[in-house]
Amino acid sequence: MARTLARRGVSFLFTLCGGHISPILVGVQRAGIRVIDVRDEATAVFAADAVSRITGRPGVAAVTAGPGLTNSITALKNAQLAQSPLVLLGGATATLLKGRGALQDIDQQALLRPHVKWFRTARRVRDVEPLLEEAFEAAQRSVPGPVFLELPVDLLYPEPVVRSLYGLGPAQPAAGGQPADVARLERHLERLFDVHGRQKTAARPQRRSVGAARDSWQSGPAARYVQRAAKLIGAAERPLLLAGSAGASQPAKIAGVVQALEALQLPSYLSGMARGLLGREHPLLFRHRRREAMREADVVILAGVPCDFRLDYGRSIAREAAVISIQASAADVARNRKPTVGVRGGVAGFLAALARALRNARPPDRSAWFDALRARDADREREIEALAREVSPPIHPILLCRAIDAALDDDSILVADGGDFVATASYVTRPRGPLSWLDPGPFGTLGVGAGFALGAKLCRPGAEVWLIYGDGSAGFSIMEMDTLARHGVGVIAVVGNDAAWMQIARDQTAILGDDVGTVLARSDYHAVAQAWGGRGLLLDDPARMRSVLHEAKMIARSGVPVVINAHLGRSEFRKGSVSL
Repeated sequence: MARTLARRGVSFLFTLCGGHISPILVGVQRAGIRVIDVRDEATAVFAADAVSRITGRPGVAAVTAGPGLTNSITALKNAQLAQSPLVLLGGATATLLKGRGALQDIDQQALLRPHVKWFRTARRVRDVEPLLEEAFEAAQRSVPGPVFLELPVDLLYPEPVVRSLYGLGPAQPAAGGQPADVARLERHLERLFDVHGRQKTAARPQRRSVGAARDSWQSGPAARYVQRAAKLIGAAERPLLLAGSAGASQPAKIAGVVQALEALQLPSYLSGMARGLLGREHPLLFRHRRREAMREADVVILAGVPCDFRLDYGRSIAREAAVISIQASAADVARNRKPTVGVRGGVAGFLAALARALRNARPPDRSAWFDALRARDADREREIEALAREVSPPIHPILLCRAIDAALDDDSILVADGGDFVATASYVTRPRGPLSWLDPGPFGTLGVGAGFALGAKLCRPGAEVWLIYGDGSAGFSIMEMDTLARHGVGVIAVVGNDAAWMQIARDQTAILGDDVGTVLARSDYHAVAQAWGGRGLLLDDPARMRSVLHEAKMIARSGVPVVINAHLGRSEFRKGSVSL
């Protein structure tokens, strides 16, 4: 297993220890792969997910059998819906004890099948390496996603330990007169370990890496899609491009995506992992009032953005507008709205082909369209500025987000884990470059924060990693400050502490007249961080924002995680924002 992981360029294995998987941890560490042990299995999977997003190669996690696996399901589902490739290794009960009441023995396949794109169980030691190779290929093939390799415990431990587990002594040459049950066990172990060398490991052909996915839009039937899309865009007076996470899903191709966007010269709205593709400021980048723009556009390009709840199931786009939908998943191409041109394939390749097809085009004058969009952006910025001046003691959330934005280094990564405060940050903070914004994706999962921040910082140790927490979501993973501290991972976590599940509370109270279940205490999150081996800073005075943020940056640079407990006032900035 260690050979395979090393060959695949794996640098980190994320885990929470368990007897079923101990040999994996020891083996990979001896091979020079860093084992990062966390406090919750979900964090291990979230961290592996972040590694895959940052590097373009599947991250790897290992969890023990039974509860270890069930604890990881939310993180697996999040990766599946975000189309994020990762490899999860899971322990399982011994091959001959399955279904007999062994510790933590459950039907793991039935449980996991809906949440992974590939599930295999190793039956013999010689199967482990080829199956692990196949797992990496499957995670990246077609629509990327998580995969699971189940590893029974008697394939992982040394043969003498396994023989002892089954009540057998040292292996002996085959002899007559053995009791039937002993002979049966001996035959089973011979198959398991190939102890007499009669079975040879079959050579497995190496498949072409999916990293070089097919993006052939130059000729053949695929070229017709490019030409049809190019004709629509070339004649459009009010075109619009929406790019989602798929636009940044292949780090090696990001420069090509940016080059294509600049060649196309279309007004662009970026979401998910695509935030930051065009940097902090760019003449093609627009950030506000996207819904109004979609209502007025005559051509809308959906580059990795399906028509799900985020686009009001397609109703956000004007009925008469032409829609060009480019998605990795065939199901997403026409989800809720039939496109004028529907393309299943890689965003990077299609946009590059589109830019080439329009290289000599002479589009209509779009200056009035750009001016109208810029005016709306400027109007919204003025509105946000006015809202930030409202009295909302102790600290207005917009003011804090603006202070964070001013404090960001050029090489910063923002990790989003929360509801109201995080969504405010998405309006106000400006990611500095590609792969500088990590959010859960369409599942809207709380709890991704510590795992995402851990994986991101390990992959880019020189980058400044900011974890933007809501005080509700912080409860899912703040104990991972222990993990960050033990492994010397300096992350800056800012808890927007308004003592409520504010995104829910605001509308629930208005609609139903009751705040039940939404009220929290203004807890001492900074003290929790201190107890876990990190540093904690209390921020309850807007006059101290700049100095506290600067202090946190200095602490994180020393390899110590720091939590800023920022006391926020209540705001109506995002009233009516609950998605259903």
